[in-house]
Amino acid sequence: MTEPEYESSLEDQLLIAMPQLADPYFSHTVTYIWKHNQEGALGIVINKPLSISVADIFDELEISCSIDDTPFKNRRVLAGGPVERDKGFIIHDSPGDRKSSLRIGERFSLSTSKQLLQEIADGRGPERYLVALGCAGWDGGQLEQELGRNAWLTAPASAELVFSEDFANKAAQAAAQLGIDMSQLSPDAGHS
Repeated sequence: MTEPEYESSLEDQLLIAMPQLADPYFSHTVTYIWKHNQEGALGIVINKPLSISVADIFDELEISCSIDDTPFKNRRVLAGGPVERDKGFIIHDSPGDRKSSLRIGERFSLSTSKQLLQEIADGRGPERYLVALGCAGWDGGQLEQELGRNAWLTAPASAELVFSEDFANKAAQAAAQLGIDMSQLSPDAGHS
């Protein structure tokens, strides 16, 4: 039996932190929402690079590369959120179905599989992906309250934005899709 669709689901959308969002973790972030229903929401912050690389994760998990590992040394792992910081999440493109991945919409899938990391290290993995440690979570109604307080903008998720490694400009690029210039927004919230 499938779960009924949540009427105002933000699944497969981006959350862009507004300037007035004072939370030290989420300030200036862009979060990809991969689950949203009456029970709450889950997402991955996609613009907070850590100092570690995908190659470092391979070393930690004893995954050997059968191809040149230079690209993995240059690819940053992201701080995906303050929840389950020791757990790895992989957002990847969705050509075909992978048994170890949860499909989200038409373009993206999510996995926590070490096997998928091995496939990436062998050059057999998805073409586009990002690796994050931790995720973001909201209890039922919490995200809706934050949206009501103008803490977030919502925008469509595009593969170009999600997989971009231009982390410093992701929020501005996501807002620009909506015709909004983040540098013109005041950190003071207001309601009309």
